[in-house]
Amino acid sequence: MLVDYRIIVFIIIISIAIVLGYRTYTKRTMKKLSQMLDAAMEGKFQEKYFDESMLSALETKFAHYLAASEVSANRLHEQRNQIKTLISDISHQTKTPIANIVLYTQLLGEQELTQEGRACAMALESQANKLQVLVEAMVKTSRLEAGVIALNPTLGPIGEMIVRAVTQIQPKADAKQIVLEVCDTTADAVFDARWTEEALFNLLDNAVKYTPCSGSVTVKVTQYSMFTAIHVTDTGCGISEEEQPKIFSRFYRGLAHQEIEGVGIGLYLVRQIAQGQGGYVKVSSKVGEGATFSMFLPANQNLSKL
Repeated sequence: MLVDYRIIVFIIIISIAIVLGYRTYTKRTMKKLSQMLDAAMEGKFQEKYFDESMLSALETKFAHYLAASEVSANRLHEQRNQIKTLISDISHQTKTPIANIVLYTQLLGEQELTQEGRACAMALESQANKLQVLVEAMVKTSRLEAGVIALNPTLGPIGEMIVRAVTQIQPKADAKQIVLEVCDTTADAVFDARWTEEALFNLLDNAVKYTPCSGSVTVKVTQYSMFTAIHVTDTGCGISEEEQPKIFSRFYRGLAHQEIEGVGIGLYLVRQIAQGQGGYVKVSSKVGEGATFSMFLPANQNLSKL
């Protein structure tokens, strides 16, 4: 059987030409796609190919997607502005009435009342204070969620911030004869001093609240390679394993501790502040053995941007 080598050579040449042509077409298409993406990132994207090719169809879909994204971004911006206005209105409209309620209940308590009347005045003042705390906490969390408040974490020592938070909670601890122990630290972290102090105060307030009289609360710091952790450990009643995933939810309160004063928003705020700085918060606890809440903050600027 004779083989015509000319046919074989011809077939090989045709195959090479097809492969080279396909590679050239693919390269040209990828270049066009790259140009489309560059134009989209610069906000200059326009449709150029109006034919029946796949590239034209893809370009049309891409244009529709960018238009829809722009509309969504505009709507999101408008919604944030609306939320910002609503939050400001709520804060402004409720601040004075609540303050007046607290003032008048205090004045009422100073009057000559029956024992039952004094009890009612004290209950009214307690509920007014609770409402004030609730509104303030809701305004803070709503501002964080809506991006109205911007966290500005910077690298620096955390020791002074911890001392300020502990100083704020000291009177409550003294009232229950709870020992507050703070371990010295020279650790650094990337954090917003004001908001991190508030988050730590909430953890301390929570620890003091659920620790019985004559108990103890300890604050210590652990420096890791990627994070700096602030641990708040109490000798309270502890948290069951089933409840631990729920305690950072907004308004969640443990069924076994409904009698303890609180609005169930403090730990939620702690989580929002930690996450807003590139960190996180976790809890380790067993029922009857107290609890340890750990707030992890980035150890360097690069981690805070992740």
